[in-house]
Amino acid sequence: MKYYAYENFRDDTKALIKQIDEFNPQAVVGIARGGLTLAHCIAEGIGLREVQTLRTELYDDTKKRECISVFNMCDFEKDIKRILVVDDIADSGDTLDAVMKDLKAKNLEIEFKSATLFYKKTSIYKPDFWINEATEWIEFFWEKDFLK
Repeated sequence: MKYYAYENFRDDTKALIKQIDEFNPQAVVGIARGGLTLAHCIAEGIGLREVQTLRTELYDDTKKRECISVFNMCDFEKDIKRILVVDDIADSGDTLDAVMKDLKAKNLEIEFKSATLFYKKTSIYKPDFWINEATEWIEFFWEKDFLK
């Protein structure tokens, strides 16, 4: 297991913002829960107020379920044409794959791209933008530092 500290997150988020700059998203979708902190910080960094969320369930703690569930689909304004979908990690890739397919199928006129802090090369889905290669389980600061 690898602990991922706030300082790493701050630096990596700044690097990710530079990567996505050319895409120039008009909205950010954070995948709950892992992508929420990153989605908020990216939106702040690029000056966007249009932030939406959806929730998925694929893991119970560190145990992967047999299938993914997606909840709370987004509703986008008609003039939005470029959306960045954000999660913390593309581990198996099942979450991003399901979310991206669903969003694209329901919003044919919108261009969606994805961003993560970590990407595992065995993932079935490769994000458009990513910073670190994951080679072990990541424990993010937001999962550990605020426990009672």
